[in-house]
Amino acid sequence: MVQEKNARKILILKIGFTKCDRSEENGKELIFEFLEKGEILGDLETILSRACLCSVEAITPVEAYVFSIEKFNALIDTDKVFHRKLLEELALRIYQTSTRAFYQQNYPIEYSLIKFLLIQKEQQLPFSKQDIADYLAITVRSLNRTVKQLRKGGVNPELAEGELTQLLRDL
Repeated sequence: MVQEKNARKILILKIGFTKCDRSEENGKELIFEFLEKGEILGDLETILSRACLCSVEAITPVEAYVFSIEKFNALIDTDKVFHRKLLEELALRIYQTSTRAFYQQNYPIEYSLIKFLLIQKEQQLPFSKQDIADYLAITVRSLNRTVKQLRKGGVNPELAEGELTQLLRDL
């Protein structure tokens, strides 16, 4: 999937981890989300007949089920089980996006960073500072200040002793 281009296929991830990001004319990058097993790429664009909102990049090796646009549309029209699964996946995506937006609006950036680092640790994926900043919608400079504040103990993230130090070790 390439930002501002039409989706040519629909992909359902079998294995792997991808990032969905958008580049703006002012040079800013924003990572919308990370997709993994079972998630669909190109569905929204196909349903809405619009160009891709963002580009998708594999972070780990990826395998996917690939559907033509025609086959995808036919399955939506004729296969109730497929239709239901698609609705469930879209509803889950809306739920996750809403939860993330709520969290970012109501908690300091330190908490969002800790939450991201816990997911990174669980998935065992290396992310650059730039990727982390893009996901949190902040600059690398702001990320560095946030890490510095966390190292000073300016925020109590309610983690086990030493866990915060371990999460921040590679930043």
